[in-house]
Amino acid sequence: MKEIPITSFDNLQIGQAENTAAGTGCTVVLLGKDGAPAGLDVRGGGPASRESELLKPLAAAQVIHAIVLAGGSAFGLDAAGGVMRYLEEHGIGFDVGMTKVPLVCQSDLFDLTVADARTRPDAAMAYAACVNAETGNYRDGNHGAGTGATVGKLLGMDHCMKSGIGSYAVQVGPLQVGAVVAVNALGDIYDYETGRKAAGLLADDGRTFLDSELLALQSIEVKENKFVGNTTIGVVFTNARFDKSRLCKIAGMAQDGYARAIRPVHTSMDGDSIYAVSLGDVPADLDAVGVIGARVMAKAIVRAVEAADSAYGFPAARDM
Repeated sequence: MKEIPITSFDNLQIGQAENTAAGTGCTVVLLGKDGAPAGLDVRGGGPASRESELLKPLAAAQVIHAIVLAGGSAFGLDAAGGVMRYLEEHGIGFDVGMTKVPLVCQSDLFDLTVADARTRPDAAMAYAACVNAETGNYRDGNHGAGTGATVGKLLGMDHCMKSGIGSYAVQVGPLQVGAVVAVNALGDIYDYETGRKAAGLLADDGRTFLDSELLALQSIEVKENKFVGNTTIGVVFTNARFDKSRLCKIAGMAQDGYARAIRPVHTSMDGDSIYAVSLGDVPADLDAVGVIGARVMAKAIVRAVEAADSAYGFPAARDM
């Protein structure tokens, strides 16, 4: 198993655009001229999403044409319209005779408390990300959907750290599996291979860590109207051949990567979601791809926090 760039996959283009001053952005994943089969698994209690019903096995659509990961919470879901316009202009989508209708799924994270709450990803920003995808401008860290991402927010924004977007991909023989993930978690981030905490909830001194999981266990009192301001959103890619029902299973197995790297995870205050996409025709075992998917997802999560820079008054792992 060797590491490869996330840009190694055929039929895949990734573009990013952001408003750095406002602390928000979007990452657009374009899935080739003919689209690609995709599945989705949602484990968090507060997802902001668009067209997620398309990815259920009983839905008619067998492929989609793009995925958008963005900030802006539910406000940012308007961004998909810009991707649809770009794809329609390029003749990509489901043929309905007079035009082609692109099928675009989207998931958003909450970054409204980072800088400018009134500026969110919109159709113009997403269209710009599509243009950027033509040459490929993907970078880990404070870019795209990771621009306003933070982690370790159990005690509020005063104790959190800057996060970002991260990627990791591997090749085993002809099989390729990779992940891109924007990490905006309530919990702390761990390197599952070493047990080292990479980022998370900070003590009052701003230099040492508290344990979010232990703090969460110290009070079992019922808390009403919890603030849903966290979400980790990601995509697993493979060049193996799968239909969307099997891709839903792979996405579910990739959630193990969230569980390895984020503690606590899948809470009612998170909107944790993972897409899985088949980009090729390589024959491969479903369970093997799911296991690798969990691994690359966990590695991508750690990379997201380690590639981030301090911003908006939030310290980052690389600068501590």
